[in-house]
Amino acid sequence: MQANEPTPGQLRRVVFASVIGATIEWYDFFLYGIVAGIVFNKLYFPADDPVVSTLLAYTTFAIGFVARPLGGIIFGHFGDKLGRKNMLVMTLMIMGVATVLIGLLPTYEQIGILAPILLLLLRIAQGIGIGGEWGGAVLMAYEYAPGHKRGLYASLPQIGLAIGLCLASGVTALASFLPDEQFMAWGWRIAFLASVLLVIVGLYIRLKIVETPEFAKVKETQTEAKLPFAELIRTYPKNILLGMGARYIDGVFFNVFAVFSINYLSKTVMMPRTTALWLVTIAALVMIAAIPIFGRLSDHWGRPKTYAVGSLLLAIVAFPAFWLMGTGDPFIAGIGLIVPLGILYAICYGPEAALFSDLFDARVRYTGISFVYQFSGIFASGITPIIATYLITENGGDPAYLAAYVVFAALVSMVSAMAIKRPQND
Repeated sequence: MQANEPTPGQLRRVVFASVIGATIEWYDFFLYGIVAGIVFNKLYFPADDPVVSTLLAYTTFAIGFVARPLGGIIFGHFGDKLGRKNMLVMTLMIMGVATVLIGLLPTYEQIGILAPILLLLLRIAQGIGIGGEWGGAVLMAYEYAPGHKRGLYASLPQIGLAIGLCLASGVTALASFLPDEQFMAWGWRIAFLASVLLVIVGLYIRLKIVETPEFAKVKETQTEAKLPFAELIRTYPKNILLGMGARYIDGVFFNVFAVFSINYLSKTVMMPRTTALWLVTIAALVMIAAIPIFGRLSDHWGRPKTYAVGSLLLAIVAFPAFWLMGTGDPFIAGIGLIVPLGILYAICYGPEAALFSDLFDARVRYTGISFVYQFSGIFASGITPIIATYLITENGGDPAYLAAYVVFAALVSMVSAMAIKRPQND
């Protein structure tokens, strides 16, 4: 073993720290998305038209995605200048505090227009936090891993998304067993306040890890980029565009099937809300196992090829999935949700972190992957629930146009992934 090569124990600690941190961040972020269409639309955006109130609630959900590129640029800049570890501690604190404050926030009925304004500001803080978190978490694993296993190790922090979704939907589902009056009054707040326990654990673990060997080498040779974002735009314009194109289906598919599907199943298909939440929770559990499988597969197949195949499969499954969910039968609808989200989506999401990390060198990598992932998230993720709500509402509950939108996004991502060159260490 070379002197600067991490030991197995160091690698395990780094991976665990990345996974636990990513889990907390995604739990906080997706908890908002899940609750937006069933709580915030009523308590913070009251309107005579329920569709209007739901769209307003989802607009604040989208604002979080608009703020994410800002967080990516800020923390990417300092992550490429000062290191990955310190930025991860800061982003975890920002997300944790914002989420707990949402759980304590008075309603529109209690403080009037100040309620949605404060909710919006806290959502922006969440967006800035997750904007810096994702890039740092995956880079800690990617830059510590052996070159021939980077697909596998970089996929492990991606499990944080599935665990975070599982926790967010599962905790909300448990709270939904309360009578509606109690759930709306205080039950939903428990899920937000519980974040403080996760943050304490995450901070304890992250403070014990050390900087990645690859960035340590950049610091040792004093080759840090003076302005990482400017150098990124100048050096990698093609890779930025291809990465954002590949990211399209990730954001669209996840937010249609993991976030909007709860609203669709409960309000359009008329399935009990608790049942819809449990179906998403099961899909997330399946995804936890599937993500590293396809991350490892990308080390053998190549990340662009694996991602392109996954995108094509998501295009193929879009229409059948909505047909199955539309039956309203919990078992059949579960197949239509769990197989696409839990398994097929993981074919893309598993190798995605390593795919984007391969696009940039270590000097600008934090900034590069954060910008690609977060900026494209505005149109790929942030506005998707709004688009989905509009397409379903304007077509009398018929999901055909929404399924067609998913197919379009998948084909764009497939073509983009195919155009990415395979890196030498793949």
